[in-house]
Amino acid sequence: MPAQHPETISTQKLVNNVLKSIEREREREIISRRFGIFERKETLEQIGELLGITRERVRQLEKAVITKLRQAGEQHKLLGIDEFENRIVKLLNESGKVARISNLANKLVADPNKIEQSRIAFLCSLCPQLVLITEDENFYACVSNIYNEKDLKEAITNIASIIAKIGEPKPISIIAKQANIADEAQAEALAGSSKLIASLNNQWGLVKWPLVNPKNIRDKIYVILKENGHHMHFNEISEAIKKSEFKRKNVTTQAIHNELIKDKRFVLIGRGIYALREWGYEKGTVADIISKVLKEANQPLHRDEIVKRVLKSRFVKETTILLNLQGKPQFKRVAKATYELAE
Repeated sequence: MPAQHPETISTQKLVNNVLKSIEREREREIISRRFGIFERKETLEQIGELLGITRERVRQLEKAVITKLRQAGEQHKLLGIDEFENRIVKLLNESGKVARISNLANKLVADPNKIEQSRIAFLCSLCPQLVLITEDENFYACVSNIYNEKDLKEAITNIASIIAKIGEPKPISIIAKQANIADEAQAEALAGSSKLIASLNNQWGLVKWPLVNPKNIRDKIYVILKENGHHMHFNEISEAIKKSEFKRKNVTTQAIHNELIKDKRFVLIGRGIYALREWGYEKGTVADIISKVLKEANQPLHRDEIVKRVLKSRFVKETTILLNLQGKPQFKRVAKATYELAE
């Protein structure tokens, strides 16, 4: 049974209570702009230019105010922060002791937009039991109640390294075992906090891998064929994409067919039917495949054996193979229903 959470909270009310405890207007302005509490986040340079002070002075003031506010939080002097912290800790205990701010926002507020996420991150930074990682090129904004900042970053980075070492997408259970993490929910939360990792259909891998992070139509076709495990008609591929978990799946059947023709990963093995080249299929006509079969055999073959071998790599009718055998000059009948390559 899913965990039942109380009603949503008012982050604006909590943030306003905190801002009221900051004595100087300039420092309130710095905090609200740096954390994006009411509008988008601003850089040190932008705030410094607005307030007529240097970038370094803005950084010093921000650090001093946050230190003072966190001390007030430790002394239980910030109105509403104790209750907020208890709520976050409860959510963390239910989700592996680590969580992305965006996931917490989904459970805490009615509209988990960017401003709400920024407010939650700001409030978490003031809670003595919590450690916050701010978003950068490697990490999503996330919070934990068991790690310090250094160890949390190392744990997330280690998950990415293990996935890279495995070399292909795997369920989180396998990744957790490799990382020596007993709690699969914790391993999943750590993986979900890395910008180097993506997941699709309960498989986790690096963002650069198409199987977990398909970026275009061709990648999505590849994922569908790979998951299906055998050849598909382009109409079937189109339907599968529409029913998938891909973010963008409103592509036309014609667009899919066009990409199948262009990409060398896909091989036409029948009328409108495609397979992956990595499964051992090669491009070519039915006559090309017959030639390959006879060349590899290095001896005459009965037509039934030729048909059997060709059908391993082409999804065509037997009559199509027989018509090619009988009608193409590169094949010579040497005995009853037996053929070899012509000189």
